[in-house]
Amino acid sequence: MENRRVLVDTSILIEFFRKKDKKKSVLYRIQKSHKIFTSTISEFEFMAGIKEEHVTSLKNFFEKINIIPFDSHTAIIASSIFKNLKSRNQIIEFRDIFIAATAIANDLPIATLNSNHFERIERLKSLLLTEKSPS
Repeated sequence: MENRRVLVDTSILIEFFRKKDKKKSVLYRIQKSHKIFTSTISEFEFMAGIKEEHVTSLKNFFEKINIIPFDSHTAIIASSIFKNLKSRNQIIEFRDIFIAATAIANDLPIATLNSNHFERIERLKSLLLTEKSPS
């Protein structure tokens, strides 16, 4: 693996855990060529949406990947993104803004199955690593 890194958003994580055959997931495919990162926002979204019986196994999963915290620098970038989107009447979910800001703050491309929201963010366009979910 080269020194390529990528921030995966929640959609990539959900798709991985829903696939019976993990080898057909986007996460499985991109982890072969990239070092995987995710944000604390994606960790929150994922953990908040799972059943209690899966919490322990998912905590173990999140211990194995690089999780980037949402810090003050990222908050400033997120506020700028929000203001820009609002001025263009193209606002998106706050959590997506926070994930995008994390990618920008850490100069990471973002892998997502929800590119229609992230494409609205000018500074993120060149960092989008869009993937189609394999069958």
